[in-house]
Formats: sequence, C-alpha cells, structure tokens
Amino acid sequence: NPYEGLVSQLRASWLSGKTRPMEYRVAQLEALGRFLDERKQEILEATEMDMGKPSFEAFFSEILLCKNELNVALNNLCHWMKDEHVDKNLVMQLDSAFIRKDPYGVVLIIAPWNYPIHLFLVPLIGAIAAGNCAIIKPSEISKNTERLVAETLSCYLDNDCFAVVTGGVPETTSLLENKFDYIFFTGSPPVGRIVMTAAAKHLTPVTLELGGKNPCYVSDTCCVTNVARRVAWGRFFNAGQTCIAPDYLLCTVEMQDKLIPALREAITEFFGPNPRESPDFARIVSDKQFRRIQALLSSGRVAIGGQTDEAERYIAPTVLADVLPSDPAMQEEIFGPILPIVVIGNMDEAIDFINARPRPLAIYAFSCDSKVVNQVLERTSSGGFCGNDTLMHVTLTSLPFGGIGNSGLGKYHGKFTFDTFTHHRGCLHRNMGLEALNAARYPPYTEQKLGVLTATFEVKRRGTCTLL
Repeated sequence: NPYEGLVSQLRASWLSGKTRPMEYRVAQLEALGRFLDERKQEILEATEMDMGKPSFEAFFSEILLCKNELNVALNNLCHWMKDEHVDKNLVMQLDSAFIRKDPYGVVLIIAPWNYPIHLFLVPLIGAIAAGNCAIIKPSEISKNTERLVAETLSCYLDNDCFAVVTGGVPETTSLLENKFDYIFFTGSPPVGRIVMTAAAKHLTPVTLELGGKNPCYVSDTCCVTNVARRVAWGRFFNAGQTCIAPDYLLCTVEMQDKLIPALREAITEFFGPNPRESPDFARIVSDKQFRRIQALLSSGRVAIGGQTDEAERYIAPTVLADVLPSDPAMQEEIFGPILPIVVIGNMDEAIDFINARPRPLAIYAFSCDSKVVNQVLERTSSGGFCGNDTLMHVTLTSLPFGGIGNSGLGKYHGKFTFDTFTHHRGCLHRNMGLEALNAARYPPYTEQKLGVLTATFEVKRRGTCTLL
C-alpha cells in the first residue's frame, strides 16, 4: 500500500507522545491561524478559480468561520483537556473517579470540494486540539484549492504528525485500506457507505457528514418579503453548492403565488437583472456537475431563471413552480442554484411529506406563528433545524452540526469537534488501603453482605422530573 509508510510514520509520532502536551497543540493551532492570515488572498483566488466563488462568500465561509472555530478552541482548550471528575457511590468516596480526555491516535479527514478549506480545516482544528496526528485528503475536484493546501499547509504544521494526500478515487481507496484510529468524512451518502464499509474492516469509528434534500416549509402566515430574501440567500449562496441549503419549498398554492414575485425581486436585488454578470454569483464546480444539475430543469415549470451556459458552467438562480414529487428535481439532492416549489395543502401535509422521506441534514420552517415553527420542529427529525431563516444555525460554534440517518453520523463544531476526536476514557483510581470497605463483595456470599452491598451501591430515584 503506497500510504502504509506514511501512516506508520504518523503513528510512531503519536506513540512518542509528541502531540499530547497542551503547549504543542496550541502551537499547531496557532500555526493554522497564521495559515489563514498569510494565505488569505491565495485562498480567495483559489476558490474563485475553482467555482467562481465571490470573495465575500469565500471570506465568510472559508476564513471567518474557520477563525471563529480556531479561537474557540484556543480559548477553551485548557478547560476541555482537563480530567472530568464524576459522581461516586458511598464505597468510593475516598477514591478518584474521572474521565480522561485521550486522543484517538492517527485520524483521516476526507474533505469535499464545495467548501474546500472550511470542511477540512474545522475537523482538523478539533483533531489537533484533541492531541491526534492527522492525514488530510482534500478534494481533487476543487483542484486549485487542493494544490494550495498540498503546497502550503506543510509550511505551517509539524510534518512528523500531519500530512496532506492528494489525488482522486484510487488514492482515497488506497488510503482507506490502512488502519486509522478515526475517520472523518464529508461527502455524499453513497460514498459515505463506502467509507463506512472500509472503516468496518478495522473497527474504526467514523463521523459521516453527508447531505440530503433539506425541506423548507413556508406557512401562510409569514412576511413573504423576508422569507424570499432569506430563502434566496440560503439557496443561491455558493450557487447552491451547500449541503445545508434549502433544497425545496413546501407551501400552499396561494403562498406559491405570493412567493414567486417576492423571490424574483430578491434575486434581482442580490444579483441584478442579469445574474450572469454579477460578481456575487458563483459557478458550478465541474462540467459533470453542470450537466447533472441542468438535467433537473425539466421538473415542473420554470418560474424564474432557467438560463444556462455550459462554457462557463453558469446556471442562473432558478425557481421551479408546481414541481411534482415524481419529478427529477425531487429524486436527488440538487446541490445547485435551483429551487423547486412543491405545493401542499397545509402544515400537516407538509410534515407528512417530510417524514415520508429520508431524514435530512436540516429542516427549515417559516411562520409568524411560533407554534407553527415548533410543530414542525417537534413532529419531524433532522440533523439540525432553523426557524425563520436558512443556513445561520451553522455559524454558531455552540451548536452541534451533523446529520442523522441518511444525512450522516456524528457531530462537530466548537467543543463537539474536540469531543468527536477524543476518546472519553473512564478511570477509577482507588486507595490501596481500607480493605474492610471491600469485604462485602467477596465470597463467601451471605444475605448480610448483600444487604450491605445494596445499601452502599444502590442509586435511588429522587423523584419526578417536569419538562418546562
């Protein structure tokens, strides 16, 4: 295996204990901060070349949010690393019971192309903070960003403990044949199954950050203008190439009639009368993705947009009206600048529609009535939820980010990333003396000993708990 030596080298570094001291972790995290600061312009240029990503969007998603994650880790690492002392029973009051925060070892981070810096760097921040060595596999599809990461990251990080591997499917397949102590994958559900199958051969734990069709319910009681602006921003940010973008709208036919002109106005406000000329609208990442997305335009009827240009991989911000559940746009995650509207009769029908499909990475609900938003929250299941906005829940490092079921496994962001890459090791350190306290558990067994054991080990219920 071409990567066996590299994995062995990193494992030797980890076994040496080099990555465990807090000072080492802080130094490597600070180096990532310098990478973001010193390579800022190169990052903006690389993402612009890969998918025409506007510098505003690239700075916000690839640099600012990463700096936030980095600073949260640096601000809290000392506290996160500490042993966590836990409750003890009567017998062990003089002993020490605690959770030790151990690193897993050598971890593999496989990143996608749509946010090529953010989606390798945020997991890497947690992996370093937790004391691991890591191999980073950026996506070959965003080739300019891949080249930048491969050529520059080694100038900042300790090369004995961190490495970048480039290439496509063959290289990733070879990587996965090696034994890692943890694998963090972001991508599509079909590839996620391949990663999980490879990990199972070594009993390697995984986090899978996958996608899905994120529904957005719009009730009849809402501010249509605000809904249109927030939905249009979330759908067309990065030309729709966002795993948590609202994938389709669910609303009544009356609301559809109100939303279409409001969405048209929002799109014009954001991108001008011809979005193709706007510096603020991205392009599709590859010819293959362009052709896949273009084929979805046959669904329903084109109410807004629909223009395409294969030469520059441009697909206009598009709204499809009267889309049927059987249409092509409803059979797969769109991952492009197309927004289908599916007409439903009421909120109950919308909830049934959502629950009849695989659990998505995010669910959105818009209503001026908070009871409606809460009904959608309580009666559905998804990786995350956002009421009366789109995408914004992902900007909070205090919230866990991750999928459920078909949309993924595991969570990260902020302390959740540290915890993901940490083995929580249950530890008990007992006193060598006071042997009389242990006598009740030793044979020969008697009813009297059982009574003593019950009295000292039993956990009693305190009372009922009321959820407010």
